[in-house]
Amino acid sequence: MHNQNSIRTLFLLFIMGISLISCQSDENETTKEENYIQFVDPLIGSGGHGHVFVGASVPFGAVQLGPNNIKMTWDWCSGYHYSDTTIIGFSHTHLSGTGIGDLGDVLMMPVSNLKNVDTSALVAKNRLSAFSHDNETVKAGYYAVHLDRYDIDVELTASERVGLQKYKYNKEGDSQLIIDLGRGIGWDKLEDGSIEKLDAYTIGGHRFSKGWSKDQRLFYVTQFSKKIKNLTIVDSTLQLAILEFEGNGELMVKTGISPLSIKGASNNIKAEILEWDFNEVLAQAETKWNKELGKIAVKTDSKEDLRTFYTAMFHTMIAPSLFNDANKDYLGTDKKAYSNVTFDNYSVFSLWDTYRAAHPLFTLTQPERVDDMVNSMLAIYQQQGKLPVWHLMGSETNTMVGYHAVPVIVDAFLKGFKGFNIDLAYEAVKASAMRDERGLNYLKEKRFIPAEKEIESVAKALEYAIDDWCIAQMAKKLNKTEDFKYYSERAKYYQEYFDKESQFMRGKLEDSSWRTPFNPIKSTHREDDYCEGNAWQYTWLVPQDVEGLIALFDNEEQFITKLDSLFSISSELNEGASSDITGLIGQYAHGNEPSHHTTYLYAYAGQQYKTADKVRFIMKDLYTDKTDGLCGNEDCGQMSAWYIMSSMGIYPVNPANGAYVFGSPIFDEASINLPENKKFNIIAQNNSKTNIYIQSATLNGEAYSKTFITHKDILKGGSLVFEMGPKPNKTFGKNMQDRPKSIVY
Repeated sequence: MHNQNSIRTLFLLFIMGISLISCQSDENETTKEENYIQFVDPLIGSGGHGHVFVGASVPFGAVQLGPNNIKMTWDWCSGYHYSDTTIIGFSHTHLSGTGIGDLGDVLMMPVSNLKNVDTSALVAKNRLSAFSHDNETVKAGYYAVHLDRYDIDVELTASERVGLQKYKYNKEGDSQLIIDLGRGIGWDKLEDGSIEKLDAYTIGGHRFSKGWSKDQRLFYVTQFSKKIKNLTIVDSTLQLAILEFEGNGELMVKTGISPLSIKGASNNIKAEILEWDFNEVLAQAETKWNKELGKIAVKTDSKEDLRTFYTAMFHTMIAPSLFNDANKDYLGTDKKAYSNVTFDNYSVFSLWDTYRAAHPLFTLTQPERVDDMVNSMLAIYQQQGKLPVWHLMGSETNTMVGYHAVPVIVDAFLKGFKGFNIDLAYEAVKASAMRDERGLNYLKEKRFIPAEKEIESVAKALEYAIDDWCIAQMAKKLNKTEDFKYYSERAKYYQEYFDKESQFMRGKLEDSSWRTPFNPIKSTHREDDYCEGNAWQYTWLVPQDVEGLIALFDNEEQFITKLDSLFSISSELNEGASSDITGLIGQYAHGNEPSHHTTYLYAYAGQQYKTADKVRFIMKDLYTDKTDGLCGNEDCGQMSAWYIMSSMGIYPVNPANGAYVFGSPIFDEASINLPENKKFNIIAQNNSKTNIYIQSATLNGEAYSKTFITHKDILKGGSLVFEMGPKPNKTFGKNMQDRPKSIVY
């Protein structure tokens, strides 16, 4: 931004900060200690391969309003990458951390003195502007930048379903704004759209597109603080238009979005941002972020760790995102409108990633949203005949493997959430497991998926076994004895893939012989027996039955030796290996989700101290507060959820058994704010960069020898105190009765 404007903006933000601090309301009081957004840097993960969203949003909001660069290659899946210095506009929907690009709906670009308004002048490559990161400000709920080419200052903020933009045109002459419905992000392609003038201050229309989401439908209404002087549709095919407003100076723009109708988009504006008060909307967004970020309060002298932690918290609350109007009406997967709904409908379910730690984290930090997320999944089941796999804006993408809505639903059920229909939930989890797609037909018939019949056969079967274990536990709780036996058996089908000679999970041919040749390091992206990984990484994917996995080895020592080797062998990969295999320590790949539980397996074999050693290294070396501070795709919050849980010293190895395995806490204290005004404190005494090993523990003042804690105990409130030291206490958690178990707690 220009210096004068920057000073004015900083002054306004300073005044807002003072106002927040001095507020006397118990509900809204924000002291310096409670100002969690000061530690959030949304640019963390915007470089490297993090693919995070950069822009303005509120927690779990439908609108993610932010800048788009012109590039559309892999590292630009979110529309923005820190290495770029050009902007083509600001769109209202984005994905965060995905490996595929989509969305980018309703792209707007303010311009100045653009005389030529034909199509060639308005396409992205001809209208883009350079910008400098020195003139860019990004915070929770806020984005600002100066567009060098046009000398325009841009500020963005948002509510749940409305984006608010403020432009300051510094050049003389009339101000202009390009509306581009033709351009999206990544795979997105416009199918149909419209731009209509609704009144002197308002435009509206729709944008239907096809991409990763096969049938995305979005309606929008945009109101301007100035009267529209001219509206010219430059290209009716690309839905490209330019608007002109009298004079320069400030122009504010409100855009409401809806999956259902123009009326719905208009009503969302009325419900959420009625006035033209940018600072008030920003203050509300900051209050919402502070409330959610404050669900966990951590104490440490390290400002870097605070930034890494609270930015991770921020990243876990971009998705899932709301997919309904303010009155809760929503568009179903069957493309029908649903009204008189009692829950908030959500979309963007990256379940192959988020079932592992993000959704278990939500049961602690977002209990008020868990039922709505489950109800959203059950509605999807009713509309498409199966639970969501990777659901995006009303479309099933079927991306990745497994039916991982199952552990999310079962975890909620076993933890006592009651705001959804249990009978329907049980029907849905069974229906998803009994389909004849994606290798399930072979699994039901032969106990394994033949490698020559189905790609990613090992990955699919191992993931299915996790889901089936969860169904078995739900059946047991509901006294469905036969179902419990059946799904418990299916949960052990992972054993079919273990080759005792090589000690790896391997592809198996229809005649039950091993696929050859075999190279445990080999990975070909979505063309072989594994999904974005290799045998070294997938051999450990049995979080539902770690004791059973250990038993596949001749003895516990061999299991430990093999697990040690995972972290110590060469990190070299074959040519053409999946680009998702990142964050390598040996062949352990922290940048991809199937590895996320693996460091914690040592505790099941009585060597918890080795878990401590590995997770501390990962947290300190593979997570930083820099723009390349993530070692792999953020994946809608899972990478950050791993860090949040691990930094407190606990991790849900089994995503649905109600237990958290101990690692190595990096914070002196972490307080989880629970319902009913309860708190659970995790305190690490004598904690430091060198004191990484748990020497002993107490729970509410009593000696505690176990290497895990249950969800039930956390919900009671209280304090878990770790005594930390520089050398391993090899007896801590060694006894069988102190090790985590593959049972429901």
